[in-house]
Amino acid sequence: MLAALSGCSSHWGCTDTAAERGEAGVRVQVEDVYGQRLGVTAEIVDWRLRPHPQAPSEGDEVHFRYRFDGAGRTSGPTVDACAVDKDRVALGCQAVYAPGARHEPDGALTGEVWLAVEHPGQVAGVLLIPNDQSYRRPSCKQDIKDGGGTHPPKPAGTGDQL
Repeated sequence: MLAALSGCSSHWGCTDTAAERGEAGVRVQVEDVYGQRLGVTAEIVDWRLRPHPQAPSEGDEVHFRYRFDGAGRTSGPTVDACAVDKDRVALGCQAVYAPGARHEPDGALTGEVWLAVEHPGQVAGVLLIPNDQSYRRPSCKQDIKDGGGTHPPKPAGTGDQL
């Protein structure tokens, strides 16, 4: 009987689901894969188009600064930041991390990013997506026995409507 059980139950009931992508904004409350707020706020402090100082001949890039309030210094969320056009279509995206950002005297964590996009003149703003992308557990495909469950939504990319 034991051989029959192990032979017939190869997938162990493992299922993968992805969280629904939250509403993008300049300032967002970061949420886990179940849509629960983590008590962390992520914000785009400012942004501008300008040449990267190490590659000025490549033209303008999107340079933006971000801030996390309520995140831990060594562990914390990761969210997607996207340069968008006037219709909120992503022109380019990059993950921004609370861990590794600079610690400010007020407890916030701050950082800056240079983001190259194909058409910088179309950039109308930079938005953050509230879903914490740091929560990565094995998928069913990676670990049929212990994997599965709810995962963050697919990271945002060029062409996504935000």
